[in-house]
Amino acid sequence: MNRQEVAALLAYVVRLDPRSAPADEQAAADTLDQWADLLADVPPTAPHPAGMSWDASRVVRRHIATSPYPIKPSDVSRPWHVFRTDVLGRHTDPTPAADPDNPAAWRAELLGARQAVAAGAVMASTHRELTGGAPGPEVAARLATVGRRIPSGVAAALAPFRPLRAERDALTARGEPDPYDEPCTHCGVGVGEPCRNRHRVPRAKAHPSRLDKVRARIQR
Repeated sequence: MNRQEVAALLAYVVRLDPRSAPADEQAAADTLDQWADLLADVPPTAPHPAGMSWDASRVVRRHIATSPYPIKPSDVSRPWHVFRTDVLGRHTDPTPAADPDNPAAWRAELLGARQAVAAGAVMASTHRELTGGAPGPEVAARLATVGRRIPSGVAAALAPFRPLRAERDALTARGEPDPYDEPCTHCGVGVGEPCRNRHRVPRAKAHPSRLDKVRARIQR
């Protein structure tokens, strides 16, 4: 805070607690000097990634409402440093836009962003970044095949001969829960087995109760 902001904060202190008013102009100037010195690195307001924003006037009001002791500048600066430490603990440095082949510029941008968060000037970044942007179409297509035992085209050709595998792949592609991760209490089959009708013939779809069981487990 600058001297003008500190003076406004002190006026708010006196309004809430008239007993704290300085005795004369010299005492007022000395109090302003002391508070301005100790609160030079404390912002009046600052954002928090979890929504619990910082407000120095709110800290002042809480102290006067709950403490029998006159407020001191350290009663504002100490909570700020606790707040600042929490914000920095949640912050993940975003990838600088500077050319990584220019280490000085890259490091300067990184430190500048971190200092802005520490000063309460900008919101902390809580997203852990792996790259500076989304992968290109070719890379995205390759990533989509990672973890597949067989190519997508071959899997599609084999689908009529592997209905259970095809159904599980389709559920995964749609982002739906896989009922075959649980045994079926309706027909008694185990994990990974297709449900059966009363004649013990495999069904094309899982029993609804099996799917409900999986959804209930996910929601717990």
